Amino acid sequence: MSANRATYIAAIILMVIGLVTPAGWLANPTAFAFALLACAGAGLCFWSHSLSVDHVAGTLGLFAGAAGTLILLSGAGPFGTQAPGLWLFVAGWTLFLWQRLDVLARSAGHGVAALLAPGLFGLALLYLWQVVVTGFAVPQVLLPSPAQVATVLGNRADILWPDFRQTFLKAVLAGFVIGNAAGFLTAMIADRIAFIKRGVLPLCNLASAMPIVGIAPIMVMWFGFDWHSKAAVVAVVTFFPMLVNTLAGLASVDAMQRDLMHSYGASFGQTFAKLRLPSALPFVFNALKVNSTLALIAAIVAEFFGSPILGLGFRISTEVARLNVDVVWAVIAVAALAGSVFYGAIAAIERVCTFWHPSYRR
Repeated sequence: MSANRATYIAAIILMVIGLVTPAGWLANPTAFAFALLACAGAGLCFWSHSLSVDHVAGTLGLFAGAAGTLILLSGAGPFGTQAPGLWLFVAGWTLFLWQRLDVLARSAGHGVAALLAPGLFGLALLYLWQVVVTGFAVPQVLLPSPAQVATVLGNRADILWPDFRQTFLKAVLAGFVIGNAAGFLTAMIADRIAFIKRGVLPLCNLASAMPIVGIAPIMVMWFGFDWHSKAAVVAVVTFFPMLVNTLAGLASVDAMQRDLMHSYGASFGQTFAKLRLPSALPFVFNALKVNSTLALIAAIVAEFFGSPILGLGFRISTEVARLNVDVVWAVIAVAALAGSVFYGAIAAIERVCTFWHPSYRR
């Protein structure tokens, strides 16, 4: 028997045992019906030899199992270790999910299909978080559930939007552009002038080793409490990764390719524009993707050391002091979503600009 079929069998057994073990399933017919539908979906995936049927049955089974568990938890049923059937079912559902993610990852192509596996995995993490927090009645002050965080996002949108605009749309974007542009231009100059390259890199390495908590108070003193000081911190943090990656990209051109351009009588500008810069683009985009997350982290941390009554970092520091942990997690969710979208946008632009790179060939 293959490992895939063994995983399906283990998932079905655990889910069926969970349904007949004390957990309150029979007292909630709706939850029980959804759980049975999940078992049926796993069974169809085990017996099916059609990929389309496999995908439909797997998706419906996973969502039905998640819905049944959440409906059961929303009632007045037992929680924690008093409901072993619930956790056995969740364990079987997790095995079922594991197998479906493996199938999707192997069969996914480009475009929307490539997002199915990571999207399903993200939803599964939220589901398991909700189940564990609700099932064990974890206090909100320790860890709020995703439902509580979503409620805060809806109720406090009038506060979170100005915070997002202050931190991301002003400080992060401005500092990101300034830091990356300065790093790129410095790399081109250092690549052209040898003594600058030997002198700039050690100094930039020294500057990059300075902690954010040391730079931020200085920048606040220099540029004030508004977003300008946070943009300065972001520029400092993003400068060195762009500089190092651009220099590595410019140096990655093969000597034979340079000789070929020279034999064609190409000038320095033509060689740079048609050979060296395209070869450096993958390195440049790697720096941009790394800096997309570093910039957001730097701006939020910098706001801890001085900020007007706006900003994601300011909101985190003030709400933690008030023990409003659900608001803190809502701010974290906003920052994580913004960083992910920012990273994804850069990755999409990279794919358009470097479509010729071997990493995109299948």
